[in-house]
Amino acid sequence: MANTSDDDERSFFSEAPMRPAAKTKAAIGEKPHYLGHRDRLRERFASAGPDALPDYEVLELLLFRLIPRADTKPAAKALLARFGTLAEVLGAPLGLLQEVKGIGPAVALDLKIVAATAQRMARGEVHGREILSSWTQLLDYCRSVMAFEAREQFRILFLDKKNALIADEVQQTGTVDHTPVYPREVIKRALELSATAIILVHNHPSGDPTPSRADIEMTKEIIDAGKRLGIAVHDHIIIGRKGNASMKGLLLI
Repeated sequence: MANTSDDDERSFFSEAPMRPAAKTKAAIGEKPHYLGHRDRLRERFASAGPDALPDYEVLELLLFRLIPRADTKPAAKALLARFGTLAEVLGAPLGLLQEVKGIGPAVALDLKIVAATAQRMARGEVHGREILSSWTQLLDYCRSVMAFEAREQFRILFLDKKNALIADEVQQTGTVDHTPVYPREVIKRALELSATAIILVHNHPSGDPTPSRADIEMTKEIIDAGKRLGIAVHDHIIIGRKGNASMKGLLLI
């Protein structure tokens, strides 16, 4: 039987049973066509770096490990056709991932594990650091954890007197277009954590990060409540698939 470079790759992730050896190409000394493609793609990644590969090829590389003995290009392209970008694939719910041909429960779960790992990495870039000087990393983190959520989340970043992140909490989860927020609860939690400043963050599942009138009014209520107790509100960031918006940057607060 031919020795393939993928025989040692986590075969328990394969969700389709292997055909009897006598019926496979490998059994008659012929390599499946995708094995050479896998080697070439790995070599391109190693020599040229990830930026040289389009999203579907990066996704293919990932699927190599999750689906060891199959051509993963069709699955990678089907995922991107369904969700749009690599980030949206990783941000998609488990149930929707499994609706894509070739993606079973185990592979869908592993994609979510990869997404969680990426989120932890992004969080590590900002935790304990002076947030106002790490703004790009902060936005990257917020996008990774919120941009592709199907429901609105209201997140609070709690800062110490040096504006370093001491806690990151989702206070409320709402519907597709509304999250109930209670200013007193926001400030109460800041006092419990001995925070001197906060950054408010929420997502718009519609994809458009433009602040609504209700968003602006709620933010001003939190600012007023915080002033009386020495809690500053540095900004309110709205995250969407199409980008993000800063209320401070828009001069709305």
